[in-house]
Amino acid sequence: MKEVLWLISNSLRSIIKDKKRLFTYLFVPLIGILIGIAAYGNTGPTTMYAGVVNHDNGKIAKDTVKFISGINNVKVTNIDSSKVRDQIASGKLDCVIILDSGFSKSVMNGDPDHIEIVSIKGASITGFVKSYVNNYLSNVASLNKAAGGDQAAFQQMYDQYKASSFKLEGHSLKDTSKNNDITGQTIGFLIMIMLSSAGGLSEIIIREKENRTYLRLMSSPINSRIYVFSNVVVNMIIMFVQILITLTVMTKVFHISPGVSFWTMVGVLLIFALAGVGLSLVITSFASTTASAGAMQNLIMTPTCLLAGCFWPVEIMPKTMQKIAEFLPQRWLLDTITQLQKGHTLSSLSMNISILFAFAMAFFMIAIYKFSRGNNVRNFI
Repeated sequence: MKEVLWLISNSLRSIIKDKKRLFTYLFVPLIGILIGIAAYGNTGPTTMYAGVVNHDNGKIAKDTVKFISGINNVKVTNIDSSKVRDQIASGKLDCVIILDSGFSKSVMNGDPDHIEIVSIKGASITGFVKSYVNNYLSNVASLNKAAGGDQAAFQQMYDQYKASSFKLEGHSLKDTSKNNDITGQTIGFLIMIMLSSAGGLSEIIIREKENRTYLRLMSSPINSRIYVFSNVVVNMIIMFVQILITLTVMTKVFHISPGVSFWTMVGVLLIFALAGVGLSLVITSFASTTASAGAMQNLIMTPTCLLAGCFWPVEIMPKTMQKIAEFLPQRWLLDTITQLQKGHTLSSLSMNISILFAFAMAFFMIAIYKFSRGNNVRNFI
């Protein structure tokens, strides 16, 4: 036990002394939060700027303009017809609604016409406005049909319609999907950094073989199992600190709720950390030099993170790629977090947790077998 504690403390001291490496391990994962905010932070409701050109002086035309002005997140400005092209082209207005002469009469006749919506931003803008305006005009046209052409009856029903005590109120609910998207982006980036950190720390084994430190350690009471175990513990300590810093900054500094309790998220990420350490040891066991270990890490870790959906939703990938992703531990971690955000309990996700543990155990068994069968210390003497 004394030897293990000495190896752990010695490794941690060397990491702390290397300021560049310490910064990379602890603070680079925070970049994922900024990427997530940049990608999903402005997805809330935005204001649409609409211009109105009213060539019809009828009462219904004026009421229509008033109705459009009352739509949530729409700011209406009355403009001259001569300024329509300039206002649209310059981007000052998202669309312009033109009410031509005869508009009010067409609505009263039950066939709304003489209205035009001009925009260069496509159906996303015009469709939004049309859905509101068409609903309003169809209600007014229906009143005229119900009046049977009697203008006095129509006017009475129309006045009652405007003064109706029945109101439809809209309330905005808190959109948690944005926070979930930011969390997914942050965790995806954190996964990449955790795997990179595990790979870098496991490379220490090869580096110490190359500079013969490993040989000197093996001549002491320390054996190879104690040495590798201490490396695993150091890996887990660094990853635990990475997880704590990233989640604390995300929740306390940026006030982003991941939709999952803090310690549940920490626990799930630590289970994945075991799989990450196991994978890094597998790579180390097959590598003969630090250069080859680094090349293998880049060849394995980066593509698998891309396939698993660490940087974009896995649903946008082809079905074949989605099936391949199911064989990656990163995919199961991200799926576990997604299910927790949907309200599932950790106990109901025992299959996901078991699969993550299975990945970790498989990687450790491969690494142990390879280390026991290929102890190539002589290659570095």
